[in-house]
Amino acid sequence: MKSHPENSMSLESYLDEQRKRIEARLRQLVPEETEMPSAIHRAMRYSLLAGGKRIRSIFCLEAARLISDEPSEDMEAISCSLEMVHTYSLIHDDLPALDNDDYRRGKPTCHKVFGEANAILAGDALLTLSFYVLATLP
Repeated sequence: MKSHPENSMSLESYLDEQRKRIEARLRQLVPEETEMPSAIHRAMRYSLLAGGKRIRSIFCLEAARLISDEPSEDMEAISCSLEMVHTYSLIHDDLPALDNDDYRRGKPTCHKVFGEANAILAGDALLTLSFYVLATLP
């Protein structure tokens, strides 16, 4: 197996670099806030891009590195679909009918900012978008 330039980085630096890479790809995959229906897209982006370690995506990319020197953009999209599913589950878990949480990652939860109906739709849209991302890969 080839040596990767990342081998000389600290783990913290490496994870931060990979997190930024995932964040950039997520921004590309999720509709802009100005696209209709804008209320849903704002809620999706608010929750999905609210931070987090992105460890699921990083594990996915690392698994891909076991069989390839550099994961393709397809692998980045696949890893981002994991983040979409995870965020969907968090949005729905925070709803009043479940845990009724007010904060997630130090920010008001999706349903507190956008209302319960929009939070449900944003979560559902993220789940559906994750499947779309996977289904449209070459």
